[in-house]
Amino acid sequence: MVIWLFLVALLLAGVGLWLLVRARRAYRDAGLPVGRITYVDTGAWNRCERPLFSRRYRITGKPDYLVGSPAGVIPVEVKSGTAPQQPYSAHVLQLAAYCLLVEEQENRTVPYGIIKYADKAFEVDYTSALRAQVVETLEAMRHGLRTPERVGVQRSHDEPRRCLGCGYRDQCDQRLG
Repeated sequence: MVIWLFLVALLLAGVGLWLLVRARRAYRDAGLPVGRITYVDTGAWNRCERPLFSRRYRITGKPDYLVGSPAGVIPVEVKSGTAPQQPYSAHVLQLAAYCLLVEEQENRTVPYGIIKYADKAFEVDYTSALRAQVVETLEAMRHGLRTPERVGVQRSHDEPRRCLGCGYRDQCDQRLG
């Protein structure tokens, strides 16, 4: 009887160890930094009701993950497509906007953010230059909203599939086909 209990306990310990290894591998494969996940908006666990908001910059956003680490709070944005050679500039600016939101909420500098594609993750340093670029981009967007004509706006048509799925396709004078 004691041997049978010992074997069951050994089996349960083995299953527990196997699950722990799988969980760590899944965490690593998700591209998340080491730390405690403090915010999730992927729909995988439950719906996140609270977007981040900045009164100063008048923006709101919901990063896919926020991870608390010794370096600070790290925003993580997950993209479903395969990774380009370098992250797309729009993705970098989106991540930088999340860094700006976290910076205001936490009242401390964000060291970097992560863009996780299906097959690769990029750590993007949140530098003062990137911060200035996202603030400048926000101002340019607001100016564009106030300006009735769209002077010099060129769309990127490097990916025809994106053009076909664009929500502004019906109004676009630069659409493909």
